[in-house]
Amino acid sequence: MSKVSPKKHLGQHFLVDQNIAMKIVDQLTLHRGVTDVLEIGPGMGVLTQYLLQHPEYQTTVVDIDRESIAYLKEHFPQLQDRIISADFLRTDLGQLFPDKFAIIGNFPYNISTQIFFKVLEHRDRVPEVVGMLQKEVAERLAAPPGSKTYGILSVLLQAFYTIEYLFTVGPEVFHPKPKVNSGVIRLLRNEVVALPCSEKKFFEVVKLSFGTRRKTLRNCLRPYNLPPEVQALPVFDQRAEQLSVEQFIQLTQLIEQNS
Repeated sequence: MSKVSPKKHLGQHFLVDQNIAMKIVDQLTLHRGVTDVLEIGPGMGVLTQYLLQHPEYQTTVVDIDRESIAYLKEHFPQLQDRIISADFLRTDLGQLFPDKFAIIGNFPYNISTQIFFKVLEHRDRVPEVVGMLQKEVAERLAAPPGSKTYGILSVLLQAFYTIEYLFTVGPEVFHPKPKVNSGVIRLLRNEVVALPCSEKKFFEVVKLSFGTRRKTLRNCLRPYNLPPEVQALPVFDQRAEQLSVEQFIQLTQLIEQNS
């Protein structure tokens, strides 16, 4: 098999620039003694080849595209049974990895946010993620409070990860060329083991707060029927994008105490 045809319905844009591929793999720190690395959507293995240059990594790849799987088996026999033909979003990661593992990949645009929601579910086993995705989405995940792009996933991920926007990649290094720029980000697990509030309630408050971005929190959080004296607090005059992760935690605690 000479090459894999990119499939539009899978959101595939194959990276063809070797220098960029090497640079992405170089962003992995593999701190805390992690050696298992899972690559999502390897395609024709442009990142895989550089991962395999690190004998200290135990690299596994997962791809939903059967054509890619056949290509990888032919060109990377050293991976043996660590080429997984599956949908990452439906993969049982606990069964695949008994210990902690890092994630890397040129993530398909159409599932990139879903990938990060799954990372969030497995955050205690995923201490690091290095991913390339649509620039706009990458910037949103790393955005600080007060930014127009700061949103639900920014807050939820930043509660448990330090997120760094690393560099921008233009369309010309892909086949086919996407219509947008891409961005590479790195997530490193922070020290937060558990939030000092109900995690379920925290997620709920964050999602409700960003429900209507232009409205104040007083309007967004009306379903909680908070007492008038609580609703009169200055925090409720603010909009969701103005609050830090810590302030969202405090807000959740306040709601827990008063609803």
